Amino acid sequence: MEHLVFNYGEPRPQFDPGLGVVRPRQLVLYTDVFVVHGTLQTSARRLSDALNVPGEPFLVLEDVTFDEHGTGAAVEHAAYAQVNLSTVLFAYEPGDQASTPPELRTIKVTQSALVRVPPFQVIGDIHLLPERELRQALQELLGRFVPMTDATFWSEPLGVPRTEVSMIAFNHARSQILAPYDGEGTAGAAH
Repeated sequence: MEHLVFNYGEPRPQFDPGLGVVRPRQLVLYTDVFVVHGTLQTSARRLSDALNVPGEPFLVLEDVTFDEHGTGAAVEHAAYAQVNLSTVLFAYEPGDQASTPPELRTIKVTQSALVRVPPFQVIGDIHLLPERELRQALQELLGRFVPMTDATFWSEPLGVPRTEVSMIAFNHARSQILAPYDGEGTAGAAH
């Protein structure tokens, strides 16, 4: 079962080498109904590691704000909130917080991709193991949350404008389509 949890070609989740060293990470989570902003206390070194912990169906965030998609309703606040990961469509770290330490990087090939996680669309770069045909590489792309870099997301039905982020992790089980993207606004053949 381990191969179903971690992204192929990725090292196992990396946690801070200092035992018990926990650091705060600012996160933005888009769920079925809410946009959630909060702080996750974790020893994970990458966002995808924090989201792909085996057997952990929830995240507990601190200093949380959340509002409903498309309602314009007032933002609600909570000191702590538990978020069900199965409802999370995608997550990112605001600003330029997201970076993978050089020692954790695996040599990969960048592929522009379009992901449909209704009601959102995301375009960006997925990173696949080299020396594989695209079809095989997509079949090997596993993990509960898949990282995508240089990403842009939006939702026309919800009126969410195009938003650019350096890295996003989308819920693989909730995505309906993941296809090569030709950069012209449509899914297309691999470059």
